[in-house]
Amino acid sequence: MENYQPAPNLLAHRVILVTGTADSLGAAVASACAAQGATVILSDKEAASLEPLYDRIAATGAPEPAILPLDLEAGDEPQYAAIAATIGREFGRLDGLAHCAAFAPFLSRINDYDASEWERVLRINLTAPFLLTQTCLPLLRQAPDAAIVFTADRVGRQGLAYWGAFAAAKFGIEGLMQTLAEETRDQGQLRVNSLDPGIVRTGLRARLYPGENPADLAAPESITSRYLYLLGPESRGVTGQAL
Repeated sequence: MENYQPAPNLLAHRVILVTGTADSLGAAVASACAAQGATVILSDKEAASLEPLYDRIAATGAPEPAILPLDLEAGDEPQYAAIAATIGREFGRLDGLAHCAAFAPFLSRINDYDASEWERVLRINLTAPFLLTQTCLPLLRQAPDAAIVFTADRVGRQGLAYWGAFAAAKFGIEGLMQTLAEETRDQGQLRVNSLDPGIVRTGLRARLYPGENPADLAAPESITSRYLYLLGPESRGVTGQAL
């Protein structure tokens, strides 16, 4: 998968929802999907933050994207249900869901963690992806070849000091991915995987490591082919994998 080269128009005629597209990783994944022919639904907290990416994608001649504001912290079940209903009404389908949004306010020892911040980080990084996935499942199951990709992190596979709630949430994402993959394995047309993109240049990384030189980190565009592989038809049969 590391050296995977997608075929032209790999995602043609597919509708792909990408979260966290106001930040660099989500924006790179959304742009890569659009370049491969997908109609991309751009999602983040503020609609205004998505307009520059919308314009960049539209200017390439790719299928016109859509903007879907979504507050991962404040959204409740009716709001997520309404989002899924809107996608179904406007597009009639959903072929892929890439969870790229991530939030970590600081690094802290467990015994110093404020309970309200703990809940906030879990809400954004674990509960919100669960709710969005759950409400979109009927649309994904209707697609002939659908994929869900959860963005993982090394601290959610091997705990590291000071990562607190973010690490706990990412461990939870792995469990959610594995459970859903098992529940849908016999259905064939839906695959569910997680992908750790490694240390790349993102807003979250810059916030937590302000003294780090961003130029020393890999650009998010360098790893988008891995998302394309998991979202595209060539990964049929690959499910339940922590990649």
